Amino acid sequence: MKKRILTRFTVIMFVIGLMTAIQYNTINEPDIRDTRDVWEIRQELAREKQLHSQLLSEIESLDDTLNKYKATADASPEQALRETAGELRSAAGLTETAGPGIEVFVEPSMEAVAMGLEIEGISPDLLIRLVNEINRYNGLYVSIDGKRIINTTAIRDINGQTTVNTKPVDTPPFSIKIISESMEDSEKLYNHLLASRILDDFYIDNLTLTVSEPKDDLIIEAYDGTIDTNYLQASEGE
Repeated sequence: MKKRILTRFTVIMFVIGLMTAIQYNTINEPDIRDTRDVWEIRQELAREKQLHSQLLSEIESLDDTLNKYKATADASPEQALRETAGELRSAAGLTETAGPGIEVFVEPSMEAVAMGLEIEGISPDLLIRLVNEINRYNGLYVSIDGKRIINTTAIRDINGQTTVNTKPVDTPPFSIKIISESMEDSEKLYNHLLASRILDDFYIDNLTLTVSEPKDDLIIEAYDGTIDTNYLQASEGE
């Protein structure tokens, strides 16, 4: 009888102690508040929806390529393979690309020139931020100072100089070419860049961005480097 009473008492005290500990942690843990305003939250939501839309577009494009290959493989496997390889080379940036787009000119600010300040090269962080802005708003193909951006492109500092694909980016002025899927997408990107905070970020570094109006026939050069395929493996179909 005493054992049963002692067991019940122990269980009750354990529950009371656990509840007290939980209440203590709840009181002492500070509330983490989201300090962003409604407009900032809406902008973040818009970026996430844009990214989701881009991923869906990429999936749809890959499905179309696969279906096209399957449809023509039976009739002419060699022709289907050549067409598919050509499309994949174009998507990978290994061929010259033409289409609707805009050109962005990176130049020293007028104030920096007037004051005789030394014009330094663009920083990797600032260049990466600009590329991210472009990718969020339908920038399909991009080249920076004549250097084609592909999926494996690295923008980094090497020996104190900003590089793209391990090649140094010239000290401004230089241009960035951007091709979109359609003229409408180019106009959206054009308007977005004109209103973007990235312009202020460049101005702080004594640089300005001048965005050209959309063009119908912008040309971007092909990637001229070597793509590392060491980690690719061939698989045999059943």
